[in-house]
Amino acid sequence: MTIEELTVKIRKLNSKAGQMKMDLHDLAEGLPTDYKKLMDVAAETYEIYRQLDELKQQLKKMEDAQ
Repeated sequence: MTIEELTVKIRKLNSKAGQMKMDLHDLAEGLPTDYKKLMDVAAETYEIYRQLDELKQQLKKMEDAQ
């Protein structure tokens, strides 16, 4: 994967992460309604941010290697 491809992937995932953060926020504000969805939405949000962090670290390593 090239730096450019990785940057595009990070941008797309960053957009999805922002949406998940808003979804989690909206769900939290509506508690106790839909409390059963909380763990699933939180887990999905966590996973997206974990992936995003991993890709950013990979990008930094690639940029530093140049």
